[in-house]
Amino acid sequence: MTTANLNGSSTSKLEGLVKKLGRPQSLLIGLGLILAILIDILAFHYGGTSLGVQLWLGLALGFALFHSRFGFTSAFRRFLAVGNGEGIRAQMVMLAVASTLFAIILSTGYSFFGGTPTASVSPVGVSVVVGSFLFGIGMQMGEGCASGTLYHIGGGKSENYITIIGFVIGSVIGALHWNFWMNDLPAFKPFSFATSTGLGYFGGWVIQMIIFAAIFFISLAVERKRHSPKMAPLPTSHGIARILRGSWPMMVGGIVLAVLNALTLMTRNSPWGVTSAFALWGSQISQALGMHPEHWIYWQGKTAALHQSVFADSTSIMDFGVIIGAFIAATIGGLFFFTKMSGKLIASALIGGILMGYGARIAFGCNIGAYFSGIASFSLHGWVWLIFAMLGSYTALYIRPLFGMKVPSSDDRFC
Repeated sequence: MTTANLNGSSTSKLEGLVKKLGRPQSLLIGLGLILAILIDILAFHYGGTSLGVQLWLGLALGFALFHSRFGFTSAFRRFLAVGNGEGIRAQMVMLAVASTLFAIILSTGYSFFGGTPTASVSPVGVSVVVGSFLFGIGMQMGEGCASGTLYHIGGGKSENYITIIGFVIGSVIGALHWNFWMNDLPAFKPFSFATSTGLGYFGGWVIQMIIFAAIFFISLAVERKRHSPKMAPLPTSHGIARILRGSWPMMVGGIVLAVLNALTLMTRNSPWGVTSAFALWGSQISQALGMHPEHWIYWQGKTAALHQSVFADSTSIMDFGVIIGAFIAATIGGLFFFTKMSGKLIASALIGGILMGYGARIAFGCNIGAYFSGIASFSLHGWVWLIFAMLGSYTALYIRPLFGMKVPSSDDRFC
């Protein structure tokens, strides 16, 4: 971000606002690389080349998320509170690139390791509406969405270690209640803008491009009307060193994430997802404690996963990769450190995590599995998820101050 687009602030003032990069934390970088190698060995052992490659895709996703600070939670909050649409526009660019790549992959059926890539298209019903609304509240209370929680853990943000505990708890409860939400409440059949309309992937692509463009320009209009504060500058390096140290433009981060999601689709034949792993971890823990998740409707037809190592699970491997990738990115920039937590922040993180875990389970995914991958797959449920997650996020703007958390104000210089 340049001085010119910071409302005329001087270079010296800007430098005072930007936290400087530290020296590379060599010992921690080495630890991150060792962990990555060890987990990759396990992935190759349990799942062969495809699963081993997925670990590196996760590493790249975590690296990109941290360097671009690509946030869904903060982007929603800034837009709803003060009208800043920079993050929303970056998301639309990300979705446009991903939709283009997904259309090509899904229409051709191309896959790296055999099989047929499958779109993430889910039913639209009460479960999606309620689940995404709860997730929207939870992401604002938990200081991060699903992907945000993972990359914040990699960056040392202490409250997100509490958030993921809540995430796992909520995911287990959501899996336990799965039958009620899926079978006892109404829902429409899955709807794809590509295959359900008869327009094909090109027709579905055109529809989504129009929607992306409309949201992009609406966000600009809102931002100008509300004279929104700009996003706060981030610590960065310059030149080619910026690739490894410092911050990337959010638009660049969005494009990189879109390409990596497309590579994920061609590697494991399904798009990027995050939260199904949390349900698996929690269900295995509950099983160890004497419960019987194998009898839950959620696990019918896939009980084998409950008895396998988590290192045999695709989503778990990618989640581990995201955490380690963000950890390596943070330590290269000398930015890994733990943050202080108040009692209120701990409570908010735990509650937020539970709401997100539960919401993601009954809404067929989180900001990644339902929103990012769902919309990239041309699924109507992804758009419904976005609408109600935004409503949940707006509701949470009134809850955050109760836990001592800031909400952006129009009087702020940066948000």
